[in-house]
Amino acid sequence: MEFLELSKEHLTSVMDLEHKLFPEDAWSATSMASELAATHTYYLGIFAPELIGYAGLATAAGSFSSDIQTIGIASDQRGNGLGRQLMQRLIAKAKELGSEQVMLEVRADNAVAIALYKDLGFEQIDIRKRYYQPAGIDALIMRLPIRQPIVLGIESTCDETGVGIVQGNRLLANALHSSMDEHSKYGGVVPEVAARAHLEAIRPTLEKALTEAKLTMQDIDAIAVANGPGLAGALMVGIGAAKGLALAHNKPLYAVNHLVGHVGADVLERGAVELPTIALLVSGGHTSLLLVRHLLNDVELLGETIDDAAGEAFDKVARVLGLPYPGGPQIDKLAADGTASIRFPRGLTLPKDMEKHRYDFSFSGLKTAVARHVEKAQDAGEDFSKADVAASFREAVVDVLLTKAINACKDFGVNRLLLGGGVVANARLREEAQKRCSENGIELRIPRFQLCTDNGAMIAALGSQLVMAGTAPSSLSFGSESTLEVTQVQTL
Repeated sequence: MEFLELSKEHLTSVMDLEHKLFPEDAWSATSMASELAATHTYYLGIFAPELIGYAGLATAAGSFSSDIQTIGIASDQRGNGLGRQLMQRLIAKAKELGSEQVMLEVRADNAVAIALYKDLGFEQIDIRKRYYQPAGIDALIMRLPIRQPIVLGIESTCDETGVGIVQGNRLLANALHSSMDEHSKYGGVVPEVAARAHLEAIRPTLEKALTEAKLTMQDIDAIAVANGPGLAGALMVGIGAAKGLALAHNKPLYAVNHLVGHVGADVLERGAVELPTIALLVSGGHTSLLLVRHLLNDVELLGETIDDAAGEAFDKVARVLGLPYPGGPQIDKLAADGTASIRFPRGLTLPKDMEKHRYDFSFSGLKTAVARHVEKAQDAGEDFSKADVAASFREAVVDVLLTKAINACKDFGVNRLLLGGGVVANARLREEAQKRCSENGIELRIPRFQLCTDNGAMIAALGSQLVMAGTAPSSLSFGSESTLEVTQVQTL
């Protein structure tokens, strides 16, 4: 006897049993096929070796609620606890998906089923008169409340100190402190300055998050912290704080991957990460293209920058144009008054490059081309439009990012693209991404800006997924890993 997730390939077996169990009100084959193929449903069958029982769960993204769609056990297999086992597995799935309640309907004359549901913790909350026809039997509406874990997340990989709190898939608080103004004096992030800023900001940011969530540390069920990739010194501050809190309050601790956290942020936006998805993460320190089949155990790095990250290139070009740090917002603002009339190079897009670096990025050559263009004009005493340079540079970056991301969606047959990272705030990137995804039938997902930049909420969200999945916490022996591979979601 084994439990297997059902699909459309099992339709005939399911319908055979459906008609035997519910001769008067069996589902149609069309309806059942739709249920088995839907992305928001989970159907489980018991085989011995033929199908002897099945049950289905539906969970709409963002609803924080699951519904038992159906459950049936072959008449000669009843009394063996199979219905209870199916229900327990569906409830566990609902918990894993972040649901805060499970709802079901049951015939008022089915005393055995009602007793089972009550024993599992369901309570009657309503009644639908004469719901089941043609017999005219009432339907009892029953509900099982689920308390999801409250997880506190700490982010300190670069220049932003973030503390977020989530419950299941629900955002409770997202406190953030940026040391950007301090780094602007130096034209970029200085690791030692970042670490010192984290030390000064971590406590007030923690207190702000707890106040925002109206919680105390006693209410927290688990702690998550980003242990890489990032600046080693900055990471150590967040890790030290997380370990201290875990020890002081006897809380389990989860060391998680910063980059995968950006993907997990979509959970807080929509209640779930629709998978598989291609994820394009673009920030000052990272430019990565990922194929995410499963958030917790199947993340593949397709490509990344081989030199400057996109955000870093924005900062350096801004400096060439005499703009202050950070360069991204400054170039975006200036580009709005210009036209992309200069054809700057698109790194790693030539046929010879695409063979080996189809999903990799390079912005060093682009940065140099912009610098030479400006220097040439200045040396010749010629007037030039900074706005046109900014617009042309921005267009080149956006073109490369989206061309490779759309290629990945097509190559892997994934019609979903998720954008994350601070550079996603760029107006042209968002506009062009929407246009290209629409043209190619690809669903574009962009979390709100506060969840795109580095933040503690995304780390808490990823930690929450691990807790809900029943994953064991990390030991206290882990450290900072500045080059942590994206395939390693959790450090044990």
